[in-house]
Amino acid sequence: MKVKLRIWRQENANSKGSFRIYDFDEVSPEMSFLEMLDALNTKLIGEGTDPVAYEHDCREGICGTCGMYINGHPHGPVQGITTCHLSMRYFNDGDTITVEPWRAKTFPVIKDLVIDRSAFDKIQIAGGFISTNVGSAPDSHAIPVNKKDADDAFDASLCIGCGACVATCKNASAMLFVSAKISQYALFPQGKIEAKERVRNMVATMDELGFGNCSNTGACEAECPKNIKIINIARLNREFFKAY
Repeated sequence: MKVKLRIWRQENANSKGSFRIYDFDEVSPEMSFLEMLDALNTKLIGEGTDPVAYEHDCREGICGTCGMYINGHPHGPVQGITTCHLSMRYFNDGDTITVEPWRAKTFPVIKDLVIDRSAFDKIQIAGGFISTNVGSAPDSHAIPVNKKDADDAFDASLCIGCGACVATCKNASAMLFVSAKISQYALFPQGKIEAKERVRNMVATMDELGFGNCSNTGACEAECPKNIKIINIARLNREFFKAY
């Protein structure tokens, strides 16, 4: 396959970036998107050119660090997967593929496609901890939990904090991320002890860091690689109201 790659290049956070075009004809449909970028970088290094900087870690769809905007979609045009699981078979020979970093003031560009996601870390830190007994594992029936609540909490816990929700929201809102982190504890008895403090601190930190308000368009849910539901945002609002 031959593709034309239109990739955002930016030396650092203070420099002005721009798109650069790379004609690349060493693409196999069996490659993942990151493997294709690996091959491109090997070619660029061989030519004495600075390789494209991008983040990745597990390459198993778990960590979320590989997130980038591909043809107008966070993580690419295929729903429910991260960039590392995006296969080149979803593209056609001769395609032009535009690749850029998340576009949000709260996620400043470090270099090329690499962004600073530490704002999410600060929100999670503000959430604090839960009070629970430690030591040997408790009996599975020691604290009864409604099955629907357990299922909903598990679904919310699948959020990997990649930032796709922020990148796709026209207001750069972090509500889907924060609501998922709130929900995974709010639905369990163990999470109710610090519930009020948790939601107040996380929402306040989110606002202080400059994330926008929820746009109510549902774009975050549509582009989330883990299919986190916006019903969590409604739960976050209820938890916030109860905290005051």
